[in-house]
Amino acid sequence: MTNGLRTRRRFSGCPHTARLFLAPLLLLAAPWAARAQVDPAPVRDEAPSLDPMPDIGVEWPDMGQPDKVEPLADEPQADAVGSDDAAMAEAPGAEEPVEQTPVFTDAGEERRYRVTLNGVEGIADEQFNLRFAELSTLAQGEKRRANLAQINRRVKEDQELLDQLLRAKGYYAARIRGSVSPPPAGSDRLAVRFDVVPGTRYLLSSVELMGLAETGAREGKLREAFPVKAGDPVDADKILAGRDSLSTALAESGFPFARVDEPEVRIDHEEHKGDLDIVVTPGGYRTFGDIVLNDNRLFNARHLQEIARFDPGDPYMASDVEDLRRAIVATGLVSTVTLKPRDAGDGEHVDLDVDVRPAPLRTIAGELGYGTGEGYRAEVSWQHRNLLPPEGAVTLRGVIGTQEQTASVLYRRNNFHRRDNVLTGLLSVSNIKRDAYDARTITIAGGLERQTNILFQKKWVWRVGTELVASDEADFFSGGSRRTFFIGAVPLSLTYDGSDDLLNPTTGFRLGGRLSPELSFQSGTFGYARVQLDGSAYQPVGDRVVLAARTRFGTILGSTVDRIAPSRRFYAGGGASVRGYGYQKIGPRYGPDDDPVGGKSLAEFSLEARVRFGNFGVVPFVDAGNISTSFLPRFRDLRIGAGMGLRYYSSFGPIRVDVGTPLNPQSGDPKIAVYVSLGQAF
Repeated sequence: MTNGLRTRRRFSGCPHTARLFLAPLLLLAAPWAARAQVDPAPVRDEAPSLDPMPDIGVEWPDMGQPDKVEPLADEPQADAVGSDDAAMAEAPGAEEPVEQTPVFTDAGEERRYRVTLNGVEGIADEQFNLRFAELSTLAQGEKRRANLAQINRRVKEDQELLDQLLRAKGYYAARIRGSVSPPPAGSDRLAVRFDVVPGTRYLLSSVELMGLAETGAREGKLREAFPVKAGDPVDADKILAGRDSLSTALAESGFPFARVDEPEVRIDHEEHKGDLDIVVTPGGYRTFGDIVLNDNRLFNARHLQEIARFDPGDPYMASDVEDLRRAIVATGLVSTVTLKPRDAGDGEHVDLDVDVRPAPLRTIAGELGYGTGEGYRAEVSWQHRNLLPPEGAVTLRGVIGTQEQTASVLYRRNNFHRRDNVLTGLLSVSNIKRDAYDARTITIAGGLERQTNILFQKKWVWRVGTELVASDEADFFSGGSRRTFFIGAVPLSLTYDGSDDLLNPTTGFRLGGRLSPELSFQSGTFGYARVQLDGSAYQPVGDRVVLAARTRFGTILGSTVDRIAPSRRFYAGGGASVRGYGYQKIGPRYGPDDDPVGGKSLAEFSLEARVRFGNFGVVPFVDAGNISTSFLPRFRDLRIGAGMGLRYYSSFGPIRVDVGTPLNPQSGDPKIAVYVSLGQAF
């Protein structure tokens, strides 16, 4: 038997032993299902598939005659499970017996019933109740009608099930009696009742982990990983959980080839005791050696060593191996990957065999969209995720829209000499026409950043970059003529993420800061610095509601608004800013068309309640914000928007649709604005 707790029965004065096995209850489901298929009743009783669980089945050796289980000294003798009325009446704590077969007008009449367990209140924990509910033939048919013959058959099967569950908890001499009674007053369901006398719980008199001494100085710590001690109950779940914990501890302590055999318990029914033996084969202490890769087309072993969280010579830990496997999957370059420890042959190291199968590396994607204030937009991109190995992705991207036309080439090198470090390079040519400005721009940019992602969400994220920008722009301050700006910038950012989820946070907070010193060459050279601070917090209220709040402040230190390139100023309004207003529509407006001009400072606030119902949710929200031409934000002219959002919580994150309206609009502001995107608003 695998995955089970093997036990031996021991009787004083008897030279023979009987062997019992704690094995998965799943095996018990098969005969029940078989009997259910030939049942003439309309309800088919069969046990559902469950994960393996410990239980006791009996296998008698050839002994000439069966062993007899002696009754407990403090309880009356019972002949078998489901004993007669007299035995139950004499059992301590048992109530008066109930008629097994009540008198009905029609024994073939199909009735509903309700099942209750009596006498297991101090034993039935959540796991016990869950197993009974999932494996009980009575529980499976409780919502359907059945006749008395069917119910009685199910009672008998569930008596056996309860006996198995009690043995898994260490009660080997339980008395269980099932009965069926007419419906109680005020109910139309038959009363199915089990009266249980568990008896004495068997305890462990000794616990031996044979072979663990071979681990040397690590023995003490490894013994702590097996929490079961002498004097504890013979609880199969705890013993098997202890075995798994010990196996994990060995694999985390430098023993990649360790083996922990199935636990074996010798039971003494006279003493109500058990002796637990587990054979441990450590297999030798090892440290990490080399990474051996079967296929070097995607990346080489050196690259894998750079992204691994262990170095050669570190103690072997199975969790480090699993972490590397997840990191390889996260590259998106492989379809399958397996990692297997292999003895290096020197008695000290273990090499890691890595077997990868490449995934399709080219992707063509398209996107169509519409945003209030932004108009229609179509985007197409082509990407090769490993054009420049290792992990050197190249993306060609084009955008055609009513307000934007862009062509760009992006190079992105993931895991650049370290896990989750990203090196980027960008060449972009764009023509953007907004109400605030018209800009024709060429951008060359690069950066090194430490990014977060869904698989490895990080507390700290940073970025260091450079930008060279040549932009020909026109706005209100240029009087209709165009001005050419040459800009050099060194953008820096640092973010702390204390939330619990990247796309759908429900608790915690986030803080982030950005600083971009810039030099501008336009009718002379001048410098300024853009500073922005962002913060958000998330607080659950009950099981379905999360209150979320966000604030953002920004300022430009140095120069004046009219000298700063329009595309480098602050703007507010839109789906990621103040909902209800058009994109970049908040702030000072000038000219005959009342166009926004942006500003030197920014203040934004948001508050929303995220109410979830299964895979859907609603989000009432209130946003506020303003743009000022001074270097400090002003709050007396805040523009406020409110509305309602809908959420669909998909497997890859929430999809949001927000509908907002301005509460104190300016002339020309829309009455309603709609925003659609992936992820929460903040």
